[in-house]
Order: sequence, then C-alpha cells, then structure tokens
Amino acid sequence: MSSPSATKLNVSRQLAKQNKEELEARTVDNALKELRQRFQSHSETAALDARVLLAEVTGKSTSWLSTHPEDPLTNKQREELERFAQRLEAGEPLPYITGHWEFFGLDFIVSPAVLIPRPETELLIEHAIAWLSANPSKRFAVDVGTGSGIIAVCLASRVHDLYLTAIDVSSQALTIARLNAASHGVDNRITFIEADLLEGIEATFDLICANLPYIPTGTLKELDVYKHEPSLALDGGPDGMGIIRRLLEQSVEKLAPGGLLLLEIESSLGEQALELARNAFPEAEINLRKDYAGRDRLISISCGK
Repeated sequence: MSSPSATKLNVSRQLAKQNKEELEARTVDNALKELRQRFQSHSETAALDARVLLAEVTGKSTSWLSTHPEDPLTNKQREELERFAQRLEAGEPLPYITGHWEFFGLDFIVSPAVLIPRPETELLIEHAIAWLSANPSKRFAVDVGTGSGIIAVCLASRVHDLYLTAIDVSSQALTIARLNAASHGVDNRITFIEADLLEGIEATFDLICANLPYIPTGTLKELDVYKHEPSLALDGGPDGMGIIRRLLEQSVEKLAPGGLLLLEIESSLGEQALELARNAFPEAEINLRKDYAGRDRLISISCGK
C-alpha cells in the first residue's frame, strides 16, 4: 500500500502531464494539424485553408505560423478558430469568412454582395496596364460591373495618372468597391456610379474594361458557386452572352477613337464572343486571348487611331 506522500506525488505528476498535454494541444502546430484533417473532405486546399484561418485568428502572417509552431493559442483565439472552421465545413467560401482576399498583390475587402476575386481576371488587368503604359495620352477608363472594385483599384494603383469610372447595378457592391478604393488610397481618382452597364452614361472612354456575368443560366445552377456567390454577378442569361451583348452594343458609342475594350469571357464561349465583337466593331482589330491555363478568356477590341 502506497504512502499518502507517494499518492500525492503521483497525482501531481498526472496533473503535470495532463497540463502539458493540454498546453501542447493549444499550439499553432497542433491547431494546423487538426484543421488540415478536418478540412480534407471539404476542400481541395485543406492545408492552405487551415493556415489562412489561423493567420486570421492570430493576426499573424502565414509565414509567421511556420516559424512559431510551439506558440500557444489563447482560449479566445481557439473559440474564434472553431467558429470559422464550422463555417468552412458548412460550405461557406473562405474569403467570406475572413472578409478579405488577396488579389494582384493587394488585399481586398469582400462580402457575399460581391464575387470572390479570381486569378483569371489578372489577365485583363495586365493587358490594360500594358496598353496604358504604351499609350500615355489615354487616361480615362471605365470598369463596367466593378463588383468589389478590383479592376478599377488595381489599375489606379499601378497607373498613377489614370482616372476611372466604376459602374455597377448593385448598390451593395458599390459600397464594397468604395471601401476598397479608399483603403488603397485611390478613391480620389475613381468615380462610382450605380447604373445598368453604360446606360445613361454620357462620357466616352479611352479604355473600357468589364468582367461581366457570363455563365449560362442552366450551367450556373449546377455549380457550387451558385450556392454562395451573388447570382446577379454570375448569370449571363440563357447563352451566357446576354449582358456582354448589351455592353458591346452600348460601347460602339462610348469607346473613344484609338480606344481599347477588354472583356473577360467564359472559356467555352470564345467563338461566340468573337462573333459578337466583330458584328459590333467590324473595323476594329479584335483578338481572343487565352489565360495561363490555355483557355479562352479575354476579348480585346482595339479601335485604331
């Protein structure tokens, strides 16, 4: 039979071991391991999602997490992380959970009122910047269907003497776009207008950019994106070209001589988009450009001098 002192010693050792295990379970490394395992059946990027959520909760960068695996999480951080994890497991997109997303090297506010920025749109922005650099006298642009404002803000951030009009039919989207422009210090060079495409706009523009809804209605309803992101920003009508068709018709009178029109398109609609562009601008130089995955993605319409 053990003595009282030996019993107390064993209890103390057990408590110490339990406390140590609890502390280890609260570390950055353990949290990442647990989240990766949980997210495997919900995401193709489970490891990245885990790091992004933990970085959001801790207020640190993802690189910091890699160099501080043994740092403990507070109870408040663990509770917030659990709430975020449950939202992701329920299917909510990660950018809507964090409330912001990186695009083209900039951090943008996002909400369910706007589309989540996607890498494909960088192609349009890169072409626009290259064209503006080669045409220093062309400094009036419009971003039609601006959404969160990523195109307008990226262009204004890179071309410091560029003046833009950013148009959207959604007042909620324009609220987000204004916040993004202000956060990057370019709101003094962007005019925001609530309108249906270029309807009622009297000005002409050197550059017209648009990433409009281009998913055919029937296709959209079969996609996961339909469950979470705004249909207003996705639904391109029965053939996916309804809104693009209208913008092309309006742009004939709104594109200044020597101007450029850039349209992001759905990858399967390249030939249809080309035909519409040629009908609207029969004298223009028109190109269909592929994205970095080799898919048709961008219509470029150059109206000469």
